[in-house]
Amino acid sequence: MSVAVKICGISTFEALDAAAEAGADWVGFNFFPPSPRYVDIAMAASLARRVPAGIGSVGLFVGPTDEEIGAVLEAVPLDVLQVYAASGRCAAIRNRFGRPVWRAIGIGSAADLPTGLEGCDRLVLEAKPPQGANRPGGNAARFDWSILAGWRVPGPWILAGGLRPGNVAEAIRATGATAVDVSSGVEGTDGRKDPALIRAFVAASRAAPPGAGRD
Repeated sequence: MSVAVKICGISTFEALDAAAEAGADWVGFNFFPPSPRYVDIAMAASLARRVPAGIGSVGLFVGPTDEEIGAVLEAVPLDVLQVYAASGRCAAIRNRFGRPVWRAIGIGSAADLPTGLEGCDRLVLEAKPPQGANRPGGNAARFDWSILAGWRVPGPWILAGGLRPGNVAEAIRATGATAVDVSSGVEGTDGRKDPALIRAFVAASRAAPPGAGRD
C-alpha cells in the first residue's frame, strides 16, 4: 500500500488541478481567516465542486463553533472536518455533522504524543507553533521525528509540519507514517502553491516505502 497524501491550503484552481493530476488522496481548504491560505465559503464551494471523484475534501477549522462549521457545510461538500480543538469536541462534531473528524496536535516532546483517539477518527501530528505565532500548526517547521520511536499508535494518523519534496521520503522512513500532509512545503517564494512542487511531493511520497505498523 502506498503512502497517502494530503495537499492542504488549496486556494486556487491551478493548485487543485495539480493536486488532482498528481494523485493526491485529499485536498484541504483552510477556513481560518488569519491564515494566508484562507478561502471564503464562496471560493471553497467553487473549488470543492471541481474536486474529482475519489479525492477527499477536507475542511480545516480552528476552535470552531457548530454554527461556523454548519455555515460552511451548507455550501461546501466536505468529506472530512479537521479541527484544532479540545479532544472532547471530536465526537460531538461528528455526531452533529455526520463527517469523520481529524484532530491536529502540536508535538514538542514525547509527553505531547496522544495515547488515544478520544473520539477522533484520525490524528494529525505536527510541530507546536512557535512562541508568539498567531495561528496554530507546524508553521513550516518539523518536530523531532525521533520522538515517535516507541510510540504506541492509538489509531490512524498523518504526519505533517515542515514536510517538502526533498525530505518527505526521509520523514516516512524515520516515522513509519502511512499518510503525510503538506501545505507551505509545496509553495513558491510568492507564497502560492507551485504545481511542480505538488507533483514532486506526491511522487516522492509514493516512491518511499510505507511505514509498518503505524496506521
